[in-house]
Amino acid sequence: MALTLSRPARRRLRVLGFLSPWLIGFSVFFAYPLIATVYFSFMHYNQIKEPTFVGLKNWRYVFEQMPLFGPALWNTLWLVVVMVALRVVFGLSLGLLVTKLKSGVGFFRTAFYLPYLAPPVAATVAFVFLLNPGTGPVNEILGKVGIDAPAWFNDPAWAKPSLVMLSLWGIGDLMVIFMAALLDVPKEQYEAADLDGAGAWAKFRYVTWPSITPIVMFAVVTGVVQTMQYYTQALVAGKVASGVSIGPGSVIQPGYPDHSTLTVPQLVYSMGFQNFNTGAACVLSLVLFAIAMAATLLLMRKRSGLLAAED
Repeated sequence: MALTLSRPARRRLRVLGFLSPWLIGFSVFFAYPLIATVYFSFMHYNQIKEPTFVGLKNWRYVFEQMPLFGPALWNTLWLVVVMVALRVVFGLSLGLLVTKLKSGVGFFRTAFYLPYLAPPVAATVAFVFLLNPGTGPVNEILGKVGIDAPAWFNDPAWAKPSLVMLSLWGIGDLMVIFMAALLDVPKEQYEAADLDGAGAWAKFRYVTWPSITPIVMFAVVTGVVQTMQYYTQALVAGKVASGVSIGPGSVIQPGYPDHSTLTVPQLVYSMGFQNFNTGAACVLSLVLFAIAMAATLLLMRKRSGLLAAED
């Protein structure tokens, strides 16, 4: 006897079938890793022996005994605030500049976008050599015009600003996104503003900004999430600037100079795959996840975030 389902049951099964690709992806790539991370944060696990329960020992170690947790967290939050803010401002400025050009738009759009296509490692290595305090062309040019150039990646005070400069060099992705948003603003609104005698700043504030606010919010949120995972550029810049050769079997200690470029993702890798302290690495990952989620929820709140409140 064939099993017959009611119409609502068939509808629910059909909906579940359409949702199944997302449900599988969410379960495999987000839910399971998150649950496993929480589980191992309460375990002593060196990736060889079976994990053993240690309670809050890993959490107390990270917050009370790990000396590099404070500098790594400070560096990560500094990069999130400064780098994301400057990237949004710089990308929006370039987008406004290119959309206002009367000629040569294709050339400038390509010229500003090309650095973004450079591989992160190659771009970082080239940038460190350009800013080399002894042989770099940037310091030579600054010296010829009488400017006392800093040591850039070899100076703890300038290492993080140098990473910000590297990120601004590859600003082409945000420029293209903002260009699309700016070109999508209705021209009728600009014409109405001209009839009302609005100046450039008034048109930007009352016409352009309200139209591109969702795109700005998207850029800020994705920028925060990406910068919270900042790893490759900081690690490569520190290693190249330190002059330490990297060969097979060598252990890389990140953060040069003086832990000024050490970020939480680097600390996660160092604890988990160099020191084989999986429990502490999971605690660091959960702290990073909690901060990213809190920042995202704060930015996306209406009235207090970038999204305007609905009437």
